Amino acid sequence: MRPAMLFVDLANTFESDITVSNGDMTIDAKSIMQMTMLAATHGTRLKIRAEGPDAQKAAQSLRELLESQLIGDSTAVSEKEG
Repeated sequence: MRPAMLFVDLANTFESDITVSNGDMTIDAKSIMQMTMLAATHGTRLKIRAEGPDAQKAAQSLRELLESQLIGDSTAVSEKEG
């Protein structure tokens, strides 16, 4: 649960709307309840989508968190929209 909380805490520092997808499931990255339902484990490929004024920074920061602090390898895929 701690990795999910770190992710949600960081996501909540941005104004942009942020979603995370694992296969067919897409959730609000700013909700700890939804993040736990995502059931992502080590090595899970995730898609991060951010839309809003700080979208690029949000997607990059969340990707870096996943890669360096939580997962330790490049398993996250980031997308940025307007």
